Amino acid sequence: MMHKMHCINMKLIWVIITLVAFTSCRSGTGKTTASDSANATQAIINSGGDGSDTSGTNTGARLIATNDCLGCHEIDKKSTGPSYRQIANRYELNQGNLENLAGKIITGGKGLWGNAAMTPHPALTFEEAEKMCYYILSLRNSTDSLK
Repeated sequence: MMHKMHCINMKLIWVIITLVAFTSCRSGTGKTTASDSANATQAIINSGGDGSDTSGTNTGARLIATNDCLGCHEIDKKSTGPSYRQIANRYELNQGNLENLAGKIITGGKGLWGNAAMTPHPALTFEEAEKMCYYILSLRNSTDSLK
């Protein structure tokens, strides 16, 4: 039990360090502040982590927090890219959309949401990208800022 808590604490510390490094190096557009990303990431971190995440929602949220996603996307408002809630309200939560959007995360893209291009993320596995998409699409028509 103590080892499990230590592992969870180490993961949380790693996420916080990654976020601080990312937000301090980011030139930004002025649309998303470091505190917005920090607050969103803290909510993701606080979402759990006891290993009971059978749906992948918490895992997807943590993957978003530990990658560069919050630099271009916010939960409830458009930034450089669409908000997660805009994406969720455009695409139903089904396997076809999970696969399509996971592919877009990995390969990048342009044109579906305006002129801004989405950076490819080839280091992510397809399974990781699907979990991120599951989290995003789970926000469909919800009022929760983060699950």
